[in-house]
Amino acid sequence: MKVHKVYKAYLSADRSIKSKIMPEEIKKNEEEKIAEPVVVPEEIEVEDEEAKKAPVAQLKSKGRRGFGGKRGGRNDRREAEKGEYEQKIIDIARVTRVMAGGKRMRFRACVALGNRKGKVGIGLAKAADVTNAITKAVEQAKKNIMTLQIINGTIAHEVRQKFGAARIMLKPSKQGTGIIAGGAVRIILELAGIKNIVSKIFGTNNPVNNAKCIIEALKNLKFIEIKEERKDDKQNQSKENK
Repeated sequence: MKVHKVYKAYLSADRSIKSKIMPEEIKKNEEEKIAEPVVVPEEIEVEDEEAKKAPVAQLKSKGRRGFGGKRGGRNDRREAEKGEYEQKIIDIARVTRVMAGGKRMRFRACVALGNRKGKVGIGLAKAADVTNAITKAVEQAKKNIMTLQIINGTIAHEVRQKFGAARIMLKPSKQGTGIIAGGAVRIILELAGIKNIVSKIFGTNNPVNNAKCIIEALKNLKFIEIKEERKDDKQNQSKENK
């Protein structure tokens, strides 16, 4: 009972009375709490002006992944790919599929992708929305990118290709001719970086089939090794001509 009265008096008394009534153990605990050093937050070095305005908790989370701790590698890679390749839409069509409950409508997009330096590819995808179909087709085209050899702005040799009902002929041409082609064939040749070529479509006018046919034709082109003439040989030839 005496201890209970002492604690009751301790809780209700002022700070001046506490020191007189307070037991020795409680006194020690209070002294230790007062004696504990105050923790000062560490200074964080900030270089960017945008980071200076950010809260301290966000600055502490800054690590190898960059400001705010977010991962930016994948996004940077996508931005680089967007800048490297140029895309053009070959065809967009509304397609229907007969189901048990009726018809299901979707959109089909055919997209060509290229960097105008010998890399080109096409993608075909379907989705419920046009924008989703285009994005899916672009991702598909990135997976199907192929490289071809361009010699003096044209192809190495003549090629004739058949794909389904589509038949296409490609012929190399001299400088100044330009791209003599139309439809999907012209789009793919421009994105591939070919500047002088003559082409002809003999079969169907379906742009999707023609696009697939031109890709197969470019794949069948043979790689030719270009032998560089030495300067000594050129000088000898010029002396002989004189």
